Amino acid sequence: MKAHLIPTDTNSPDYTRGKVADAELHFENTDGPLAGLKLIGFSIWTNRGPGRAFSITWPARTYSVNGERRSFALLRPLTDANAQDGIRDLLLAAWRQHELAAGLIEEPK
Repeated sequence: MKAHLIPTDTNSPDYTRGKVADAELHFENTDGPLAGLKLIGFSIWTNRGPGRAFSITWPARTYSVNGERRSFALLRPLTDANAQDGIRDLLLAAWRQHELAAGLIEEPK
């Protein structure tokens, strides 16, 4: 499995709201029945406030109940609530590599 990023255009309204990239998970040949597929719908956002913190939004489907919009997460843990941490860490590491390669940040010394 590999993270693939699509950086947000800096002129986009999404960018001004804090969205820095869309992200996909690409499943490679060693991933069994998922080989050759991708899971889309992730986004990377800057957190408001001090420091350089980022958050990830997950693929979800929206629906309405009595006129109120809600969302249903499409990727959820079977039992362990921390199971999503691995994917979160993978996407954040990919974003950090993108920032380093683009010269947006410097490697810490």
